[in-house]
Amino acid sequence: MNKPTKQHLIDPEICIRCHTCEMTCTIGAISHDDNNVVVDASKCNVCMDCIPVCPTGSIDEWRVVDVPYTLEEQLGWMDLPEQADIKSPDADIDIEAHDEAVAALLAEAHKGTGGKPNAPKTASKASVNLYTPGKPATATVQGNYRLTAADSDTDVRHIILDLGGLPFPVLEGQSVGVLAPGADANGNAHLSRLYSVSSPRDGERPNFNNISLTVKREEHGICSNYLCDLEMGDEVLLTGPFGATFLLPADPQANLLMICTGTGSAPFRGFTMRRQRENPTIKNALTLVFGARRPDDLPYFGPLKKIPETFMKTYFAFSRIENAPKQYVQDTLQNESDSIARLLQNPDTYIYICGLKAMEQGVEQAMGDIANSVDLNWATLRNAMREEGRYHVETY
Repeated sequence: MNKPTKQHLIDPEICIRCHTCEMTCTIGAISHDDNNVVVDASKCNVCMDCIPVCPTGSIDEWRVVDVPYTLEEQLGWMDLPEQADIKSPDADIDIEAHDEAVAALLAEAHKGTGGKPNAPKTASKASVNLYTPGKPATATVQGNYRLTAADSDTDVRHIILDLGGLPFPVLEGQSVGVLAPGADANGNAHLSRLYSVSSPRDGERPNFNNISLTVKREEHGICSNYLCDLEMGDEVLLTGPFGATFLLPADPQANLLMICTGTGSAPFRGFTMRRQRENPTIKNALTLVFGARRPDDLPYFGPLKKIPETFMKTYFAFSRIENAPKQYVQDTLQNESDSIARLLQNPDTYIYICGLKAMEQGVEQAMGDIANSVDLNWATLRNAMREEGRYHVETY
């Protein structure tokens, strides 16, 4: 009989198919097809290099198995299988020693490496991976609007895509993949590039089957330049939707603390618009901390300033204003520590962080300082919130 072993797996329901893990793995243990990203048990040496680079935690999944799941099995999954019972050993094996070894493996597998995100308990169930590179959805460009000032060297676009009669259910906080035309240097089709949807579930225009994306043009970005240059009537191939955790709670008592930089504002635009359409009279339930270099570089700056403060409290952090000190999101959190502390003490608070990965360390330090000021242990609180689906991070 095979000796039980701990197998490294990827949760297909949470994975957003960014392929960062695959690019990080130096031994080729991670691969993908049109549906899933998977780990080859015969190659994986459990080096753990892929764990910290995953933006969703979907890579941090383990099962104890008698026989490892094959690649073919994993590629067909829509969600992870439950932990199966481990078969009794052969008669000539010490049963007690076997059971102890299995128990140790199970404990290690269930522990993971520090906690994966859970969807808010009241969030709607997300549909995932309905369209793949082999069978993508076709959308038509309805609009392509520059959000940043014309003289700004930061070109951020608001792109509206019409799905026509094609079913494409998407929730606030989910992402879609875009397939840029052409091929890479090796002649392979480009991998899909993930973009957060910036519109609410009932459409950019209410009750229309369209979605919006917030896209920053990158100098050498194949997909970002493709999207930013699109014209009305052009067709775009989409995959997804992706993501089943970074979702908006339906709980009307939920307080949202949203922290972002640049195009990380995309999902929060969807969150805010959904709340505005559901309950426009809601008060003091949303807080946004938004960082950019200058006001002219900040997407949706004008519309944000028009949202009543009683509906959403908005704090801006600008790091490149002439003759002014550099201000980052973590500095703004510290400056507003009293109100942030009240949110941390509220069991109805949900925290969402989205944007550049470089912001994580500063936000973590600020949250730790603020929690300490009210006699809370931030690490303990954060982990408890994550388990309850109240703490979410998506950075890139």
